[in-house]
Amino acid sequence: MAQAGTLEIEHLSKSYPLKDGELAVLADLTLTIKPGEFVSIVGSSGCGKSTLLRLIVGLEEDYQGQVLLDGERIVGTSLQRGIVFQEHRLFPWLTAAENIELGLLNAELTPGQKRLVVREHIALVGLEGFEKSYPHQLSGGMAQRVAIARALVGKPEILLLDEPFGALDALTRAYLQEELQRIWQAEGITMILVTHDVEEAIYLGDKVVVMEPRPGRIRRIVPVALAHPRERTGSDFSEIKQLVLQEFAGSSSASLAEPPLRPQLSETAQFPQWQFAI
Repeated sequence: MAQAGTLEIEHLSKSYPLKDGELAVLADLTLTIKPGEFVSIVGSSGCGKSTLLRLIVGLEEDYQGQVLLDGERIVGTSLQRGIVFQEHRLFPWLTAAENIELGLLNAELTPGQKRLVVREHIALVGLEGFEKSYPHQLSGGMAQRVAIARALVGKPEILLLDEPFGALDALTRAYLQEELQRIWQAEGITMILVTHDVEEAIYLGDKVVVMEPRPGRIRRIVPVALAHPRERTGSDFSEIKQLVLQEFAGSSSASLAEPPLRPQLSETAQFPQWQFAI
């Protein structure tokens, strides 16, 4: 079990330069995430959710304010922080086990130790028997479980999830939400989920951070004091859902419903090495 991390975001602001000025993406954002918490972040498109994850991962350092993990400023990528994207981003020429082992690229382990850790994480995500399968031989949900195992194999303190189930059908998404909740409890690490799906945010999160756009700010933090497993049709669940949705009274309902299916990236696409070294 990994040691959970405390994440402190203090007066965070982020802008991107434009030809005739700058574009403010995040403004004076302050948030504390306790060790082992599961925090869901929701908001309409353009509110800076994914930018916030990039700053937590350490992909960008040009910002105002502080992003601290266990009291230390985050600088660059690290095995302390794993990330899962909407597309699984597996290398098509590697097996499931080999793709997971990429998460140990910078780990100080012997080859035998790496194989043992990979086997443990294949079991964690329920993919025993598919170790030698290639991405094209896996369903979308199975491929995403490989991606989750790859992000967890380095024993991160924090796992970041950027719309991890957005490209999956509704039934597969619901199943993987349950699996993710199980893995979170088993691993005891801090998880931060970015999603457009309010129901998903409430089903998984200890609290829901509602953001507003242009520039991105925290509008409200809604606690979810419901025991797991949660009943989506229960009255308490519905009350919290309505409370969150009320914060988007002026937003398009389409941006807050279940996300539409979006095609996955081509299996032949290549991705920067940092994605497998954090």
